[in-house]
Amino acid sequence: MSDGKIDRLIINRPYDEPTVYWVFDPQRKIFEKQPGRRPAGFVRSSGSGSLDDPGIFVTFELPNRVRERVSEWRARGYPNATGVSRRLLQHWHDREQRQFPFFFCQLEAIETLIWLTESSPTDRQGIEIPNDGGPFDRVCSKMATGTGKTVVMSMLIAWQVLNKVTSPQDTRFSKTVLVVGPGLTVKQRLQVLKPSEPANYYDAFNIVPDGMRAHMNQAKVQVENRHALQPLDPASGPKIIKKGPEGPEAFCRRVLTDFGSARHIIVINDEGHHAWRVTDDDALDKDERELATQWVSSLDRIHAARGILRCHDFSATPFIPRGKNSTDELVFGWIVSDFGLNDAIESGLVKTPRIVVREHALPDAKTLKPKLYHIYSDRDVYDDINRKSAKPTEPLPDLVVNAYHLLGADWLETKRAWNKDGMPTPPVMITVANRTQTAARIASAFMLRRIPIDDLCDPERLLHIDSATLKHAEERESAELAPPITTEGDSSDVPPAMGKAQQAEYLRQQVDTVGKVGMPGEKIQNVISVAMLSEGWDTRTVTHIMGLRAFTSQLLCEQVVGRGLRRASYDDFDEQGFLKAEYVNVFGVPFRFLPAEGQDGATPSPPIATKRIEARPDRVKSAITWPNVLRIDHVFQHDLTLDMGKVEPLTIDASKVATLVNMAPVVDNQPKLDGIAAIDLQKLAAEYRLQKIAFIAARDIFNQERRPDWKGNEAFLMSRIVDITQRFVESDRIRIEPPLFAVDPLRRRLLLALNLSSIVHHLWSHLVPENTQTFELVFDDRLPIRSTADMPPWYTSKPCYAPEKSHLNLTVLDSGWEGSVAYLLDADDRIEAWTKCDHLLFELSYVYRGGVYTYRPDYLVRLSSSHHAVIEVKGQETEKDRAKRAALKEWVLAVNADGRFGFWDCATVYSPAETGSVITSLVSKAPMAPS
Repeated sequence: MSDGKIDRLIINRPYDEPTVYWVFDPQRKIFEKQPGRRPAGFVRSSGSGSLDDPGIFVTFELPNRVRERVSEWRARGYPNATGVSRRLLQHWHDREQRQFPFFFCQLEAIETLIWLTESSPTDRQGIEIPNDGGPFDRVCSKMATGTGKTVVMSMLIAWQVLNKVTSPQDTRFSKTVLVVGPGLTVKQRLQVLKPSEPANYYDAFNIVPDGMRAHMNQAKVQVENRHALQPLDPASGPKIIKKGPEGPEAFCRRVLTDFGSARHIIVINDEGHHAWRVTDDDALDKDERELATQWVSSLDRIHAARGILRCHDFSATPFIPRGKNSTDELVFGWIVSDFGLNDAIESGLVKTPRIVVREHALPDAKTLKPKLYHIYSDRDVYDDINRKSAKPTEPLPDLVVNAYHLLGADWLETKRAWNKDGMPTPPVMITVANRTQTAARIASAFMLRRIPIDDLCDPERLLHIDSATLKHAEERESAELAPPITTEGDSSDVPPAMGKAQQAEYLRQQVDTVGKVGMPGEKIQNVISVAMLSEGWDTRTVTHIMGLRAFTSQLLCEQVVGRGLRRASYDDFDEQGFLKAEYVNVFGVPFRFLPAEGQDGATPSPPIATKRIEARPDRVKSAITWPNVLRIDHVFQHDLTLDMGKVEPLTIDASKVATLVNMAPVVDNQPKLDGIAAIDLQKLAAEYRLQKIAFIAARDIFNQERRPDWKGNEAFLMSRIVDITQRFVESDRIRIEPPLFAVDPLRRRLLLALNLSSIVHHLWSHLVPENTQTFELVFDDRLPIRSTADMPPWYTSKPCYAPEKSHLNLTVLDSGWEGSVAYLLDADDRIEAWTKCDHLLFELSYVYRGGVYTYRPDYLVRLSSSHHAVIEVKGQETEKDRAKRAALKEWVLAVNADGRFGFWDCATVYSPAETGSVITSLVSKAPMAPS
C-alpha cells in the first residue's frame, strides 16, 4: 500500500485463523494493516452525513468472549466433547482427507456451536446468551455472504443427528431438523441439507466419515420457506362449517409433514435476520414487520406443540431494521460467532470490491469521483429519481447516464475477455434502484439505446425485475397454484400463452438461474431491480454493480454488495497460499465502512473469468460408473505366513533421525551458551532389545491394523505376528543408510525403535496380500454405484481443456504435463470415454504409518463397456505414493474378484511420452469376450 491506497485487500489465508486486518485511521483518513484478529463487531454510521464518514466501530462483547473460550477449548483438544463430536472435529480438521479443506470461519462457527452444548459448565462460566423474549433458546452465527453458511448447516445437522443416533437418551441432541428460509430461492438451494438428496452436501463436501454416513439416513430434515408456515385462515373454509383458529398441534400436523409425531426439534433459520419479535411497529416498514411476525409466530406454534430444542440463526447481517429514516440498526443479542464481510474479503473468500474510474470515458473523472462514489447523494439525481410521477420513457439524469457509460465500458471489456476465454455465460451487471419508477426508466434507457452499449441493450439479455411480480410468484408456488415452467430449445424464449401466474414463475426462474448454462437465465447479462435481489441468489458471474438508492447504514451496503460477492473459484492460489482475487467493480455504493481496492484514474484489468465444471446431459454416452466401495474387508487364512524373500527392503535414513540435542537456558530472550546441556538418546538404546522392538511393532500391528473379519484365535494371531515381526527386524530386509550407522548394534536398535511406524506400515503392507483368501466389498448402501453424472457443478479459474470424450464439459489442467496426457487420452481411438477425477467423489482409503488417508486417483478411463482403468500421472514417487498405489491395486483386485463390475485395471504414467504405451498395455490385458 502506498499513499494510503490499498493495492491488495487479501492479506489472510482462507484455511487459517486471520493474523492481520485492515483498520481505518480517522486522523490520516487511510486504512492500515493491524496485526492480530479483528474484534467481532460492526460499524455504525456516526450520523454526520459525510461521504468520508468511516463510521463508529461497535464491539460485540459476547462473541468476542466466546471466541477466546473456543480457541482455548480447541487448543486443549476439546475436553468434555462426546466421542462422536471428537471424531467429527478430527475429520473436519484433516486437510488431507478432502480436496478443498474447510475454511477457518466454517470450522470456528461449528466449533462454537459444539462448545456451547458440550463444554463443561466451568468452561462456559460467565457466558450468558440473551433471550429474544420468546419461549425457546436462540443462537446466531454471523457469517458473511459467500463464506459457506450452508456447509456449516450440514455440519450442524450431522453433529446433532450422529450424536443422537449414538446416544438416544442424550437430550442435548435431536434427529429432527426443520430448516426455514425466507423464500423459494433459498428453499430450493437448501435441499442439499437432506441426506437423501442426490446432490447432498454430506457427500459433496465429505462432511461425515465413511463409517458414519449410513447413520445419516435416520435424520428427519424438512426444508421450508416461511410462506409454507402460514396458519390457516378460518374464513377461507366452507361457510357451513364453523372453524376456530388452528391450534399448535394441528398446525404441526399440517406443516411438519416429514416429522410424524417427533418432538424436540432443532430449527435452522437461514437468513435469520428476518425472524425477530416486533417491539416498535411505528418505525418499521409494513412488509418487514409482516415477514418477521409471521416467521417467529410460526416457530412459537411449533414450540408450543413439539418443543424447539434450540433455534440456530444464520445470517450475514443479523440486525433488526429501525425504519427507513433511521441510520441505526438493532443487533441480535444472541450472536455467538462473527466472521463479517471485511474478514471474508481479507481472506479472499468473496470477491474483492473495487471502485473503478475510467479517464478515457469521462475526462474529468477525478473531479466526479465523489459523486460516482454515492451517485444517489447528488442533489440533482436525488430530486430527479425520487419523483413518483416519472414516466418510464423519461431520460435519466446526466450523472447517472455518465456512470453507466463508465461501468458499461468496463463491463464490455470484461465480456470480450470472457469470450476470448470461451466462457459459456456472460458477465453480469446488476443495478439496485430506489423505486419501481427509476428501475423502469433505467430499463427504458437501455432499450432506447440512450446508453449506447449495444450488448447491454439486448432485450433478450436484459432482465427487469418487478418485485411485486416476483413476490406473487413465491406466494402462489407456496400455495401450489402456479404450475412449473419447462422450456425447450432456446432458454431465452418465454414459453407462449402463459398466464400471469406462469409469467411470474418464469420470471422467478430467470432470476434464480442467471449465469447457469442451459437454464432460463443463462443469457442474462443486465439485471435491473428495485431494492434487493432475492436472498439466496447464488449467481457467481456478477462483475459490476450500480447502486442508485440511499445507503444509510452498513446493513444496506453489505446486502447490496453481497449480491455480487460470491466467488466462482476457490482453487486459484498464489505462491504464499493466498487466494487470488476475483473482482466486482462497484459504482454508487459508498464504502464508508469497508476498504476497497482502486485508485483515481486507474484502468484495472477485467475481472477474472471463471468456468463452471459440470456433467453435460448431451454426453450421457461418455458417462463412467464405478462401484462406490466404502472399504475392503479381508478374509484371512487361519495361519499367517510371510516369505521374507518377497519382502521389498525397507530403507531407514539415519541422517534424518535426531539422537542428540543440545539445550541452552534463555536469559533476556537470548540463549546462554555457557549453560549447554545434552539430551542423548544413545543412553536409552541399551534398553531396546530386538525382542522388545519386535513385540512393540507386533502389538501396534495387532491393535491398529487388525481387521474385524479375522476368523482365527486372537492369541494365536498375536503370537504369529510377533514371530513374523521378530524375523523381519533381524533380517536383511531393513537397510540403514549410510551403512556405517548399522555397524554398531546399539545404534541400529535405536534407529529401529525410532522408526517403528515405518516398520509397522511396511510389514503390514506385505502381510495383507500374502494372507488374504478373499475380499469382501463394503458398499455405500444409499448409493452403491456412482457415476460422473453425480458430480455437483463447481467452478474454477484455472486453465481448462474442452474434451471430446468426457461426460464433463471441461477438464482442469493443473500443469502442462496433465494437459499433454489429457490431449492424448482424448485423441486415442482405443478409448471410449475418460474423465479427470476432480470432485467426482471417486476416493480410496489407504493406511500410511498408522494413519488412514483418502486418495483420489487422477483419471478414469473406459476402454469398453466392460473394461475400465484408473490412470495415475506421477513423476518421482514417495513412500506415501507407493502406499496409495498399493491401495489402488488392492481395490482393482477386490473389484475384479467380485465379478459384477467388469474388468478393472490400473497403471501409472511417469512421463507424457509413455501415455500411448500405457494404453497399449491396458488394452492388451482386456478380458476375452465370452464365446
